[in-house]
Amino acid sequence: MITINENFLKLQAGYLFPEIGRRVSAFAKDNPDADIIKLGIGDVTEPLAPAIIEAMHKAVDEQANAGTFKGYGPEQGYGFLVDAIIENDFRRRGVELDPAEVFISDGSKCDTGNIQEIFGLDNTIAVTDPVYPVYVDTNVMAGRSGGAGEDGRYEGIVYLPCTAENNFSPDLPDQMVDIIYLCYPNNPTGTVADKATLKKWVNYARANKAIILFDAAYEAFISDDTIPHSIYEVEGAKEVAIEFRSFSKVIGFTGVRCAFTVVPKALKAWTTDGKEIAVNGLWNRRHSTKFNGASCISQAGAAAYYTPEGKEQVKKIIDLYMGNAKVIRESLSSFGYDIYGGTNAPYIWLHTKDGMSSWEFFDLLLTKANVVGTPGSGFGASGEGYFRLSAFNDPSKVAEAMDRISKL
Repeated sequence: MITINENFLKLQAGYLFPEIGRRVSAFAKDNPDADIIKLGIGDVTEPLAPAIIEAMHKAVDEQANAGTFKGYGPEQGYGFLVDAIIENDFRRRGVELDPAEVFISDGSKCDTGNIQEIFGLDNTIAVTDPVYPVYVDTNVMAGRSGGAGEDGRYEGIVYLPCTAENNFSPDLPDQMVDIIYLCYPNNPTGTVADKATLKKWVNYARANKAIILFDAAYEAFISDDTIPHSIYEVEGAKEVAIEFRSFSKVIGFTGVRCAFTVVPKALKAWTTDGKEIAVNGLWNRRHSTKFNGASCISQAGAAAYYTPEGKEQVKKIIDLYMGNAKVIRESLSSFGYDIYGGTNAPYIWLHTKDGMSSWEFFDLLLTKANVVGTPGSGFGASGEGYFRLSAFNDPSKVAEAMDRISKL
């Protein structure tokens, strides 16, 4: 008799974003004339930069020529992209990396979910709350949790509340944990961590032989020069942290797919009998076994981002999105909402009014303003009473959405 992985049965009703899509589709079907403005799922809307398109066209043309055709490439990524990443994203910030420490992939969502495969099931994980759902759900699927309680929190997972009362900066765990998920700039709250905050976590991990899984997918949206773009800007972080980066929101690759993960050679974990093991080699084995490498075409496009033309063109797109964030932030503030984020991240986190729940506010915006956002409770128990809006849309659509919300 074939049996299933019963850990999947522990999962809550549905993954957050498909549930939002289901509700929006149902509303659109019943209201075919509604002009729905989507500020919910963090999907980009601007076309790819010309320099990136040009590089990808060239890469496609190369596939039509026997002399330049590429089949399977290195699972870890092509050297031309790895070298560009090291030089532009790390070396200029004082961080030196070995090329063997950078792994190109097809998305940081995949990597943050897959990375836990190389660690034992008896590890205790800690997540900020609210949290990007993938961190929790993939560990539930793997068997690192018990069932979910009435508040949606799973037994065996340590939740670190992030609310307005603690400025969305979680306290260190009051119990021993082994794997710590951190995301800065944060999804969903849009808040950032300064170097002192990251140092606190690095010190904790070093003292307790823990590992930090650091999601920096939105680092390109940081405008404050005092905020680190990489956890490796903190001394000692290479000994305890894995960093995830994505080209999805930075250069608009949500549909193209390309990302990378940094696993330092200095990073160690242990067997149950105390033997020290290099994590880099474990991830390399997993990556090579289960992944055939990102498309050579997507990697060519990603590399073009690091050219002078690519950087200039992409900056204009990021500035457009952050201009949207400013409009959303300032508009909602003028409507009397308590607003967080939106200055170093493309997400605005707001507190609902009059005790309205997150899903009640979702329904209000959808049915009365035809605007879609993301209920905070979908990110965890501490997200109840909050709501996320995304800055990814055309400026005219964002202005129209704010006008509609002003009339609620």
